[in-house]
Amino acid sequence: MCRQTVAACVVALAALAAVIPGHPADATGQAHLDADSELKETVRLYATDRAALLRRYDVEYSTVRRTRMREFYDDWKARLDRIDFDALSQEGRIDHVLLAHEVRYERSRLNREERLLQEMAPWLPFASSIAGLQEARRRMEPVDPPRVAATLAELARQVDSVRTHRAETWRADSGAGAGAADRTRVVARRAAGLLDELQETLEDWYGFYAGYDPLFTWWAEAPYARLDEAISDYLAFLREDVVGIRTGAPEPLIGDPIGADGLRADLAHEMIPYTVEELIAIGEREFAWCEEEFRRAANEMGFGDDWKAALEQVKRSYVPPGDQPQLVRELAEQSLAFVKERDLLTVPPLAEEVWRMRMLSPERQRVAPFFLGGEVMWVAYPTEEMAHADKLMSMRGNNPHFSRATVHHEYIPGHHLQGFMTARYNSHRRVFSTPFWTEGWALYWEMLLWDLGFPRSPEDRIGMLFWRAHRAARIIFSLRFHLGTMTAEEAVDFLVERVGHERANAEAEVRRSIAGDYSPLYQAAYMLGGLQFRALHRELVESGEMTDREFHDAVLHGGPMPVELVRARLTAATLERAGESRWRFAGDPVGR
Repeated sequence: MCRQTVAACVVALAALAAVIPGHPADATGQAHLDADSELKETVRLYATDRAALLRRYDVEYSTVRRTRMREFYDDWKARLDRIDFDALSQEGRIDHVLLAHEVRYERSRLNREERLLQEMAPWLPFASSIAGLQEARRRMEPVDPPRVAATLAELARQVDSVRTHRAETWRADSGAGAGAADRTRVVARRAAGLLDELQETLEDWYGFYAGYDPLFTWWAEAPYARLDEAISDYLAFLREDVVGIRTGAPEPLIGDPIGADGLRADLAHEMIPYTVEELIAIGEREFAWCEEEFRRAANEMGFGDDWKAALEQVKRSYVPPGDQPQLVRELAEQSLAFVKERDLLTVPPLAEEVWRMRMLSPERQRVAPFFLGGEVMWVAYPTEEMAHADKLMSMRGNNPHFSRATVHHEYIPGHHLQGFMTARYNSHRRVFSTPFWTEGWALYWEMLLWDLGFPRSPEDRIGMLFWRAHRAARIIFSLRFHLGTMTAEEAVDFLVERVGHERANAEAEVRRSIAGDYSPLYQAAYMLGGLQFRALHRELVESGEMTDREFHDAVLHGGPMPVELVRARLTAATLERAGESRWRFAGDPVGR
C-alpha cells in the first residue's frame, strides 16, 4: 500500500518542488509529503496561544500562572473531546493523538511543579509576595508608593531571616549524614534557580516604575536596593555554602531525580510501552553487543581482547590544535557523499549550502565536551587558556575516529537535515518535539551507516562503538539515577570504567544529563529512539515495501512525533482516540 501511495504522489511532489527552490522535482519516496492534516491550524493555534500565555504569566512557579495554565489545558481538552475523531484522516488523527497527549502531559506537569514548589517553600517563603508585585503590574493596577516601600522593606527582612534560619538548619543537615545533606543540596540548588528568576522578576517590576514615577522612585529606591542586596547574599549562601559552587570551578554533580512515578508518566507521554526495568535491560543488552564488537576490533588491531588498550591508541590519534575544523569538514564531506552515492535520502542543495561551523567556548565545553549540531556545527577543541590536562582530554575525546560518528550525527543525515526539513514540512508539529525522534534519528543513522560499511578500519569501528556504547550506558545510568539507585558520582565512574571516557568528559556528560536542562528521558532517548527507527526500517525497508530513500524522506517530511506514531503514519495503522502505546519495538528484554 505504501508503494502505491508513493506513485500517486509523484505528480504532486513535482508541483510542490516547483515552488520550493533547492528541492529536486524528481525526488521519489514522498508518499506522505502532500497529505495534509485537518488539525494543522488547530495545533498552530494551541502552540501560539500557549506561548502567549506563558509570556503574559512569566513568573516561574507562580500560583497565578499555574491556575491560568490549568484552565488553558482543561479548555483544550474539552475542545479535543468535541472533535469527531473517526471523521478525521490519518494525518488528522495523528495530530489529534499528539495534541491530546501534549495537553494531558503538560497539565500533569503542573502537579509536578506544585510538588517541587512545596519542597522549596521553607527556603523561599517570600516567593509569592515577589510574584504578587509582578502580577499586579501585569494587571496594570495602580501602584501605591508608600505601601510598596513598606512591602519591599518587609521582604528584605524576611529574606535575611530565612537566610539565618537556613544556615542553622544546614549545619544540622550537613552533620546528619550524607543522605540528608545530599537531599538538602538538591532542593537548595532548585531553590537557588527559582530565587535567581525572582530577582530578575523584581528587577523587571522595579524598572517599569523607577524614573518614570517620581513618587515611586522617592519611596522605593532605597528599600528596593536593600532587598536586592539581601537576595544576592542569600543566593551566594545557597550556591556557595549549601550547593558547593566555587568561582571558576565546574558545578558540583547535583541533579533532581524524578523517581519511578515521574519516569512512568514521561514514558507514557513518549509512547514507550516498557517498564523502566525493561529499558535498563535493553541498555545492558546493547552494551554487551558493543563490548563484543570492541573485542573483535581490538583483535584486528593486535590487542587481543584488550579493547581498552585499543581504545587508548585510538584516543592518541587526535589532530594538532587548529586542525580540528578541517577534520570536521572532511568528515562531513565523506558522510554526505556516502548517503548520496547510495541514494539513502533526499538532500536539498540549500541544506548543504547553509551549513556552517563555530567553536565552543571553554565554559560551554564543561557541559558539552563534544560536538553540538544543526545548521551550525559547534566544535569542541581546546583553547590555549585551558589547563594542560583539560586540553589533552578534549583532544583525546574528539579524535578523528570518535568524530567519524559525531559529525554525521550533527550534520547530514543527522540534526542539520532534520532541522532543515522540520522547518519546511509539517512545521506545526515542532511543538511535539521529542528526543526519541530527534536524537533517535541521528543515533539510528550511526547504526545504519555502521551496517553499510561507513567505518573503514578497526580504528573507525572502535570510534563509532565508543559512542554506541555511550548511548547504551546513558540508558542505564540516567534511568538508575532518576530511580535513585545510582548516584551522579557512580555514573561518572561507570562511564570511565565501562565505556572508556576521559574523567572530565564523563563528568560533563553526567552533569549535562542531571542538571535539569534536558528532560529526564533525554539521554535514554538516543539509543531507544534509534532502536525504534531501526525496527521500523526492518519492517518497511528490509521487507521491500519501501526503498531507503522513500522511508527516510517520509520520516523527515512527517515532522517530530513519538516514533510509534511515525510507524502508524507510514503503515496506515488504525489509530484510536486514546492513542495508547502497544509497539514493543525491542521485543521482551527480560522475558515474559
